[in-house]
Amino acid sequence: MIVVTGATGYLGNNIVRSLVKRNHRVRCLVLAGESLVPLQGLDVEVVEGDVRDIETLYPAFDGADIVFHLASIISLLPGNTKLLEEVNVGGARNVAEACLKTGVRRLVYTSSIHALVEPPIGHVIDETMPCDPDRISMAYSKTKARATLEVLNVISKGLDGVVVMPTGVIGPYDFKPSATGQMLLDYAAGKIPVRIEGGYDFVDVRDVAEGHILVAEKGRTGEKYILSGEWMSVDDILQEVSKATRTPVPRWKIPGALASAVARMITSYCMLTGAKVLINHDSVSTLMGNSLISSEKARRELGYTSRPLRETIRDTLEWFREQGWLSTR
Repeated sequence: MIVVTGATGYLGNNIVRSLVKRNHRVRCLVLAGESLVPLQGLDVEVVEGDVRDIETLYPAFDGADIVFHLASIISLLPGNTKLLEEVNVGGARNVAEACLKTGVRRLVYTSSIHALVEPPIGHVIDETMPCDPDRISMAYSKTKARATLEVLNVISKGLDGVVVMPTGVIGPYDFKPSATGQMLLDYAAGKIPVRIEGGYDFVDVRDVAEGHILVAEKGRTGEKYILSGEWMSVDDILQEVSKATRTPVPRWKIPGALASAVARMITSYCMLTGAKVLINHDSVSTLMGNSLISSEKARRELGYTSRPLRETIRDTLEWFREQGWLSTR
């Protein structure tokens, strides 16, 4: 039996799909009242629980061989510190402790590349970088760093656990959709009139799902594994969107400093109106920062691979089109 927390999430439902294809018995831990659309048509067991309440985890993990812990909060808005701490940090600690107590053979914890301290531009980011929340600026990233340390602490007590650190995830089965997916949709619909400088390392969600399974099978206890893909500039991404949808690439390009200022205003507007935040100061900083990221360790030790990002963008847009969310021009 394999348990997946956060099973209805973007990466979570992709991992569930990969496990089901391998004929594994899968138990999905979901919040009460949560939409099960991402799991529709999949032969899985669904149980309700909350990672903030460890008592709900014991029955969910009972009889489990492996637990994939993905349940977390990703927030671009300021002011969500308490919820981020409760779910991301407290939740990870509860999951790890519950795994240890219920005799789960292995925990695979999904952290983030942003849980690592980012070195200066030009220096490679790999698993030797420390998880030090005091040297990380973004609120979400701080909680993922603290959560990683919590999991590693329980591993030191005897839990067989491994940590996975994906880069920017993109791809199909993006039901929410994610901030990156929504940005692709908005660019394709011509709703964003400008483009910004920078780029990032993005990786196909399906490759990250396969990478998690490889980590479960081959990863060394207590180790961290980065799952990265390919660096691509915002301009090149928009060129791919344009090819697939015939939407013109925005003519105007704004520099990073101006984009950061605009992002702050957008964040304030979204906080007042309740609109979804697609970009803020932190995301602009990420696009302008160091994204020289290596997944050589996962490739060497696990046999991890990732497909070309252009293929991923095309597949993502095609999946959106199949959902009726993207019109053909």
